[in-house]
Amino acid sequence: MGDVFRALADPTRRLILDELTERDDQTLFEICSRLMTKHGSTSSRQAISQHLAVLEEADLVRSRRAGRTKVHRLNPEPLRSLTARWLTDTGGE
Repeated sequence: MGDVFRALADPTRRLILDELTERDDQTLFEICSRLMTKHGSTSSRQAISQHLAVLEEADLVRSRRAGRTKVHRLNPEPLRSLTARWLTDTGGE
């Protein structure tokens, strides 16, 4: 769970998750382009790649190979598990 918090702590990683929420199955090039055009990001492809690696470590993003390209997709399960921890109905109120 600590990896999820660490991954969500960075605003660029949150923007990446926002973009994958809007449209799954994006390549690194597509993610970089969307971050630059929609959010004015000046991060390099290498920096975005490193952010994606952190998101993959936290299992928030999953990727697969499509030929020579890596395609990224949002995995919402860690977020569901995280919120379920505190959003369960205790019946106390």
